[in-house]
Amino acid sequence: MDHLHTHSFRDGTSPVKRIATGLSLMLLGAGAATVGLYGMQSSRVSAWTQSIAQLPQAEPREAAPIAPISANSNFVSQVVQQAGPAVVRINASRTVHTELPEAFRDPAFRRFFGAEIPEGPSEEIQRGIGSGFILDQSGHILTNAHVVAGADSVEVTLKDGRTLQGKVLGSDPVTDVAVVKVEATGLPSVRLSDSEAIQPGEWAIAIGNPLGLDNTVTVGIVSATGRSSGQVGIPDKRVDFIQTDAAINPGNSGGPLLNSRGEVIGVNTAIIQGAQGIGFAIPISTAKQIADQLIATGRAEHTYLGIQMVTLTPDVQRELANTTDLPFTVRADTGILVTNVVPGSPATQAGLQAGDVITTVDGQSVKDAAEIQKLVSQQKVGDEVKLQVQRGDRSLGLTARLGTLPAQPSS
Repeated sequence: MDHLHTHSFRDGTSPVKRIATGLSLMLLGAGAATVGLYGMQSSRVSAWTQSIAQLPQAEPREAAPIAPISANSNFVSQVVQQAGPAVVRINASRTVHTELPEAFRDPAFRRFFGAEIPEGPSEEIQRGIGSGFILDQSGHILTNAHVVAGADSVEVTLKDGRTLQGKVLGSDPVTDVAVVKVEATGLPSVRLSDSEAIQPGEWAIAIGNPLGLDNTVTVGIVSATGRSSGQVGIPDKRVDFIQTDAAINPGNSGGPLLNSRGEVIGVNTAIIQGAQGIGFAIPISTAKQIADQLIATGRAEHTYLGIQMVTLTPDVQRELANTTDLPFTVRADTGILVTNVVPGSPATQAGLQAGDVITTVDGQSVKDAAEIQKLVSQQKVGDEVKLQVQRGDRSLGLTARLGTLPAQPSS
């Protein structure tokens, strides 16, 4: 269970120092520098910001065929009527154990403060409200991984007010996608769009529970597509996000972003803190692909190269030129600089070294680290990728056989 995904664009850190927290194919600590659209509440004190998305209110029914929208109709209202019954509230809770500080155990300290100090570790229940939407009549619900991360108990409330016990079938912190299963029949379900066909300027409709305001519907457009993890400010998520100006606030996480036909185009996931009209959603094509794996096996498989890297920009080049203790020399003007290679990884086995500059992947020129991330993610475990690299004054051709990404910590 996470906090609200945010990003500061001007942190004053030098390019080389940012390498360690930059885009990484090893995906260390996914989401560590972010704040999410989900919150928790302590049973004692409000320790987490209240957040996440919930459901509209109408009798559950099977998703009816979407009728053509006439020029005089209110298409937003139609979309809400069609998709709303399949949007659910997710109540997640977890037990947190807190150890006493060592000083509190000192007899002299305890004599002074007396009974005000607890005798042993304390325990508290943290609760959060999230959102999701029903994929099929079998009760599979799609949501964000950070909505259910670490949860001991998950309850799902349907539009008709029924509350069902939910089971987390699988959670993938690499894409922030999770699937919850409820035991029920005849459930309404959403219809999915092909997010690959989304164009900027199309209508975008979000349903959610921002700041505890249930059943809120907001409308905007698709502002852009293909926003990288780095652009959004969510390190190491293997997602090309949809950007929208439909209001997405704390409380919308896990809820659907819909088109004018009532089809889901994305999963509302993140905002940039302090900005207005800049929200991000996981494309539904990506989310569904991961969900299918989670339903089938309980886990999602991702390819793994095992490098940390940074785009060789003029700023990075100047920083490198002013650094005298580097263990390598960079002669290339463009490409992707490898800053670290994970021992024992496919990259190590292929012969990649820190200081190498990758210029092509499978013959395709790369000019941004996100391009390598995307190209590797499109492959399957066991596939080989051919890398052209420049090492000092030499040009080398290397072949890496992609492995399986090691398990990642929950967001």
